[in-house]
Amino acid sequence: MSNILVTGASGFIGSFIVEEAIKKGFSTWAGVRKSSSKEYLQDPSMHFIDLDYAHPVVLQQQLVEHANSNGAFTYVVHCAGVTKCADKRDFDKVNYQQTKNLIDALIATGQTPKLFVFISTLSVFGPIHENNYQPITEHDQPQPNTAYGKSKLKAEQYLQGLTNFPYLILRPTGVYGPREKDYFLMAKSILQHIDFSVGYKRQDITFVYVKDIVQAIFLGIEKGVSNRAFFLSDGKVYQSRTFSNLIIRELKATKVLRICAPLWVLKIVSVIAEKWAKLRHTSSTLNTDKYRIMKQRNWRCDITPAINELGYNPQYQLDKGVKETIAWYKEAGWL
Repeated sequence: MSNILVTGASGFIGSFIVEEAIKKGFSTWAGVRKSSSKEYLQDPSMHFIDLDYAHPVVLQQQLVEHANSNGAFTYVVHCAGVTKCADKRDFDKVNYQQTKNLIDALIATGQTPKLFVFISTLSVFGPIHENNYQPITEHDQPQPNTAYGKSKLKAEQYLQGLTNFPYLILRPTGVYGPREKDYFLMAKSILQHIDFSVGYKRQDITFVYVKDIVQAIFLGIEKGVSNRAFFLSDGKVYQSRTFSNLIIRELKATKVLRICAPLWVLKIVSVIAEKWAKLRHTSSTLNTDKYRIMKQRNWRCDITPAINELGYNPQYQLDKGVKETIAWYKEAGWL
């Protein structure tokens, strides 16, 4: 039986990866910190491991001890990372340096996996083709304008510079689904009769349902596709109101006040929220990185290579995905 390590297993995407790995018969190791919630990691067949990505020597020792007792990891899906931080330097520390530490430790201990799947982001490319709304392709030059995007790009470039280390980079666009908390805030706001958006210029948005990301991961593993990077979306392009309109429909919300603020208002609020969070040593959902993401007008991306090379076939268009997500929020008592 193949061993698979899923880092960031307690997170939104990670928990779904773990579930699918168990379904497919892998000996599944959920990489979680002792302090992390295991709410969505209840299957008794899974194993837990707490790896110290911040300290290379300790990490190498942990991997050796694990391999001696349980065998080396056949596959590694690196989903651990941060999307918001009180200190922007932490993006680099976690998303780049700790990714590098894990890769280096696997190599140093002779445990190079059959495939190392790195969950990156479309944000590594930043706001390009903003004038003509052409899809972002793998041949475009990345121009990230967020600390998050820059840290993920550094990790990608490190992977791509290695030899004899099989990797697969996946770059999902806006990810939503059950257990996700940022889009939940939109649903909660709509339930309170307010739908907030920003910017008056056309915005083309793309989405990908969490289970379609999981599909792509295991297609890569099953087909042995390596040393490639792919964009992931559902293959469609939406306008800024589409997501909220679907939420309104699923919630049967009435008398929803639609507020569209200019970008400069969002910028001021984001700066204030970020500074206030920093004073309190916490992270804020609304921050300057988030402002730049919301400001970006073109989120089109070309998923043709993923379709052709992985056999990727998105199962969730936005209406189906939102329906399932809202139903889960209700069942879980979030709404």
